[in-house]
Amino acid sequence: MLKNPLSQILKPNFSFTPYFFLFPALFILGLTVFWPALNAFYLSFTRYGYDITQTPDWIGLANLQRLWTDPIFWQTLRNTLLYLACVVPILIIAPLGLAILVNRKLPGMNWFRTAYYTPVVISIVVAGIAWKWLYAENGLLNQVLQTLKLVQPGSGIPWLTSTELSLFSVMAVTIWKGLGYYMMIYLAGLQSISPELYEAAALDGSDGARKHWDITIPLMTPYLLFVAIISSISATKVFEEVLIMTQGGPRNSSKTIVYYLYEKAIGELEISYACSIGLVLFLIIFILSLLRFLVPNQHRNLD
Repeated sequence: MLKNPLSQILKPNFSFTPYFFLFPALFILGLTVFWPALNAFYLSFTRYGYDITQTPDWIGLANLQRLWTDPIFWQTLRNTLLYLACVVPILIIAPLGLAILVNRKLPGMNWFRTAYYTPVVISIVVAGIAWKWLYAENGLLNQVLQTLKLVQPGSGIPWLTSTELSLFSVMAVTIWKGLGYYMMIYLAGLQSISPELYEAAALDGSDGARKHWDITIPLMTPYLLFVAIISSISATKVFEEVLIMTQGGPRNSSKTIVYYLYEKAIGELEISYACSIGLVLFLIIFILSLLRFLVPNQHRNLD
C-alpha cells in the first residue's frame, strides 16, 4: 500500500533542511519556467496580441480550431516529423560507429576524438553561417561538384533555395553538430564494457565485426535508448539552423513548428495563437519525455 505523504512529514525525525536548500532553485524555476508555462497555457485559450496592454479575451477552443484548419501549421508539423524521422536514426547509428572507431588503442586516437567533438563546441550561429556559405550557388560545395564534373560548369545545386532540398540541407547541419556529442555518450558506455567479455566471445568464435553484434550492441542498449530519446527531443525543437539558413523558405518547405511559433509570436505578434502552437509542441515533447522514463524501465523488466 502507498504510504500517506503527510505521515512521512509528521515523523519526529523528518527535517525541512533539504527543502530550504531546494527552495531558491525552485523559486527561480517557478518564476522563469513554471509560471510562464502556465501563463502560456492560459493565453492559448484567449485572444491576445498586437496590443499587449489590453487584457486577454477568453475565446475557448477557437485557437485550436484555427490550428486544425491552418495548412501552414500542418505543413510545419509534417516538416518537423520528417526532420525527426530522418535525423534521429542517423544520430543513433553513426555516432556509435564513430565511438567504436575512436575507442581503439591506436596512435592519434585522441586527436580524432577532438576532431569529431569540435563541431559540438562551435556556436550554432557560426555553424549556420558557415554552412550557408558552403551551400551558396558559388560556394565550396558546388565548386567541388563542378570540379568532379558531377554538375554542369557555371551551375550549382540549389541546396537552400529548392523546396525539395532545403529541409534536408538544414538536417545535415544538425547531424554534423550532433555526431560528436552522441559519440562521447557512446564512448563512455563502451569504456564500461570489460575487455574480458570480448576475449571470452573470441574463444566462442565471435570476433571481428560480429563481436559488436553479440557483445557491444546488447550491452549498449540503455545508451542507444537514451540517445534515441534526447536526439528526438532536440530534433523536434530545431530552430536556430532554420532561422539562420532558410528562414523557413522557400514556400515554407523548411519551416519547422518551433520556427512557425517564433514567426507568429515575434514576427506577427499573434501571441495567443503562438501559445496554441506551443501547446501542441509541448504535447509532442511530453510524449517523448515520457518515453525517456518508460523505455529504460521496460528494458530493466525484460532483463
